[in-house]
Amino acid sequence: MIFSQHYLACLSHASYLIGDETSGRAVVVDPRRDIGVYLEEADAEGLRIERVIETHLHADFLSGHLELAAATGAVISFGEAARVDFPTEPLTHGQTIDLGDVSLEIRATPGHTPESICVVVYEHAGDPVPYGVLTGDTLFVGDVGRPDLLASSGTGWDAQTLGRLLYQSLNEQILTLPDETRVFPAHGAGSSCGKQLSSETSSTLGEQRRSNYALQPMTEDQFVGAVTEGQPVRPHYFTFDAQSNRQEHRLLDESVAPPAMGLAEVLERLENGAVPLDTREPSDFAAGHMCGAINVGLLGRFAEWAGNVLDPNTEIVLVGDPATALESRVRLARIGFDRVIGYLGDPRQLFMDRPDLVETCSRVSVEQLAELVDQERNLQLVDVRDPGETVTGRLAGARLIPLAVLVDSLDELDRDAPVVVNCAGGYRSLVATSLLRRAGFSDVSDLIGGYGAWTAAGRPVVKG
Repeated sequence: MIFSQHYLACLSHASYLIGDETSGRAVVVDPRRDIGVYLEEADAEGLRIERVIETHLHADFLSGHLELAAATGAVISFGEAARVDFPTEPLTHGQTIDLGDVSLEIRATPGHTPESICVVVYEHAGDPVPYGVLTGDTLFVGDVGRPDLLASSGTGWDAQTLGRLLYQSLNEQILTLPDETRVFPAHGAGSSCGKQLSSETSSTLGEQRRSNYALQPMTEDQFVGAVTEGQPVRPHYFTFDAQSNRQEHRLLDESVAPPAMGLAEVLERLENGAVPLDTREPSDFAAGHMCGAINVGLLGRFAEWAGNVLDPNTEIVLVGDPATALESRVRLARIGFDRVIGYLGDPRQLFMDRPDLVETCSRVSVEQLAELVDQERNLQLVDVRDPGETVTGRLAGARLIPLAVLVDSLDELDRDAPVVVNCAGGYRSLVATSLLRRAGFSDVSDLIGGYGAWTAAGRPVVKG
């Protein structure tokens, strides 16, 4: 058997290629949209990708099922409860897929979503202990899939109902497998699909039975309460991706960079509504950038944070480092943001020919912020961390507005009063600062080093 996990750290996303060496037949489970990694591995191992299996309709990334089907002729399969707008071969509970010696058993595990399935992998059909189980978003290492994501998206499902289904799925379909069964989830730490995911990307069922808070003995009511409380804020783009994964859409060609544009053309497109996106590091952006640009650095959780502050239907022009244009386009395409129309081919034009279109960012140190808090009565402190990050403390007087909801919360703030933004370490805060400046806030700064720098300096915080 050939079994490979492909882990995409920037989205905390795991996908899998499973192949049978004797027959050359293979499947890919929960693929990312840039599918070259699977095609290259299949070619190197002499495998034919015959099927794409989706454990559920994903909300946190745009899956590569359409791209793989087009490239290989593979059929696309979801659980039979999925409703999509393209041809599929549904999988039913208890169905077996034989690749040769390798056998896959499908188990319906509704809860995170109604159509969720898990895939039990047997290296040889009839083995008493499975090689592993691909759990999708049903079971993570250290957590389980949150049942509340669909509750606010107009699907008619509520968190209580899905939570009870999840409890039943875990106890009847997953925990009935042997403890030696390896657990291979679709996500790891950093994903918003749960609240306590481990940085480990695989485990065993026995270890999860011992250490996972959600698998401890409890009643169904206790389980629902435990898994619905304290979840991270739903990222802004999740609804768009969940819907896009149901539909036909343009296929991604991951080898094609966006076109280079001259400054005059860039300015014309911006005048017509395009958004300038600068993907350089916060310190470089703060030192000088195009007026009105949004900063989302490539070294952070780029696609997720970009999806929180940009509109998928708005044209994007890249105005930072030209060398990263292709990478930026592909990483945005992973969440379905396909309207990258070009990049500023020579940023020197901007700084040399149009210095009137260049601005810098105000950043304050811990000491400077402490003085501002004492001196500026109208100062607005904004903390853009997620709720789970703020339970241990926050700056006194800070408004908690997670980055995922900031774009919808601008009217809660006074555009004419000074604002200082903090996050955990000073990365998301500049994303937020650039968004606020673009939205017309006149006096915006961010805290260098974020909450971590504030507490390291021994400054006071409030808890609760």
